[in-house]
Amino acid sequence: MAKINLLPWRAQVRKQREREFYMMLGGAFAAAVLAVLLWVFWMNMRIEDQDARNNYLTQQSKELDGKLEEIKKLEQTKTALTMRKQIIEQLQANRSQMVHLFDEMVKTIPEGARLNALKQAGDTLTLNGFAQSNASVASYMRNLDASPWLTHSDLQKTEAAKAGEKRDRFAFGLTVKLTDPDAKAKAKAEAEAKANGITLPAPDKNSKPGGGAAEAPKPATPQPEKTLPAAATPGSPS
Repeated sequence: MAKINLLPWRAQVRKQREREFYMMLGGAFAAAVLAVLLWVFWMNMRIEDQDARNNYLTQQSKELDGKLEEIKKLEQTKTALTMRKQIIEQLQANRSQMVHLFDEMVKTIPEGARLNALKQAGDTLTLNGFAQSNASVASYMRNLDASPWLTHSDLQKTEAAKAGEKRDRFAFGLTVKLTDPDAKAKAKAEAEAKANGITLPAPDKNSKPGGGAAEAPKPATPQPEKTLPAAATPGSPS
């Protein structure tokens, strides 16, 4: 006989499908919740890692700021020490300047002239005195310019003395610059070479043996004269 199912099988199938649908929906929801939890956990880990990096960078930045402060202090100390060193070197270089200065004052003063005042401001000397004639003043200026320690003498005044002895007919005042003998000799050599149209070689070229370019200017490089002119023989200051 044919089997006839009189039960409501369609309702049972529908319920079965509904149960499967809800199960799939619940599984999808659980998977979504799990995915969200995993994503939140991963993002929290990244945030914590980035916070750790930020804290490390902040700490390193503070350490660098401290090191920069130390470097600034060291730079200030270095600047102060450099200034002290320069001052000490300058004092060391000028230690014998006064001795040479007074020695040159004695050597350059001509007969018929005497000084009554001397003032130094930096590398400038102001000389005031009396002379028998203007020729004595001119001879004195020539002697000063010929000195290896003095240069650029400049006459400030010369006038007849108001009263005094016969030897004090003219009162004069002049300024003169203190200089280094080596620098003065070099400047003089360069000036003479320029006047003669000769180009002085660089110092490193002069040290090369047998170099034609270095040998040519040697005869045109005069040595600074240490003796006074014959017409201005220095006398003892009165």
